[in-house]
Amino acid sequence: MHEAEEKKEEGEHRGHRFGLAVRLRNYFLAGVLVTAPISITIWLTWNIIAFVDARVTPLLPQAWDPDTYLPFSVPGLGVLIVVGVLTLVGMFTTGIIGRMIMGSYERLLSAVPVIRSVYGATKQIFETVLAQRSNAFRQVVLIQYPRPGAWSLAFITSDTKGAVERAAPEDSVNVFLPTTPNPTSGFLLFVPRRDVQVLSMTPEEGAKMIISGGIITPEHRKPSEEGDDGEPEPEPEDEHAVAAQQWTGRRA
Repeated sequence: MHEAEEKKEEGEHRGHRFGLAVRLRNYFLAGVLVTAPISITIWLTWNIIAFVDARVTPLLPQAWDPDTYLPFSVPGLGVLIVVGVLTLVGMFTTGIIGRMIMGSYERLLSAVPVIRSVYGATKQIFETVLAQRSNAFRQVVLIQYPRPGAWSLAFITSDTKGAVERAAPEDSVNVFLPTTPNPTSGFLLFVPRRDVQVLSMTPEEGAKMIISGGIITPEHRKPSEEGDDGEPEPEPEDEHAVAAQQWTGRRA
């Protein structure tokens, strides 16, 4: 009798210790989930600012460098200088004199065989990506890759045009297929429009899913919650209210 009671008490004690260990583990994981994203974001931001400051601040004259007057360095000074310089350059190049100078500069670069190809391609990419009306990377799609029946997540960059459009057997779109976990590399595919399935997820959600290797999956949006264009469907009108409005209009 006493042995049974002792075993019962020992089992309860073990269960209590096990439950305490589980709670402590859950608290630890919750702390990691809270602090890890914040810490990584702060670390990346600080390193980017330090990278820019280390290359821009030394270019300042000593009389303009606040580090010569202050006992501490000013973080972010190089970033502010870069933003200010780019803004001033943009203001200058949008004027008449700036456009004339840029035209002469582009004509000079177009005369150099290798540089003109690099400059032209780089300029076209930036103009396409930074254009306000650009639809690049706005739609997340599914395509069958690398074989039929296997699906991959990709982004539509533009409609297929030029020589590829003329050579393609049917209407196609340009699709960028990024790799995991580095989405900056990938493949450019020309896929028939009918073989592309547009998903109801934002580009940010698609990028998170690709970088995480499918660990982060966006919530499914039910068709009943949205219309065909992604907007909420209007509520049906009350039949009695419509009839009353029609009757009032006839009497008026």
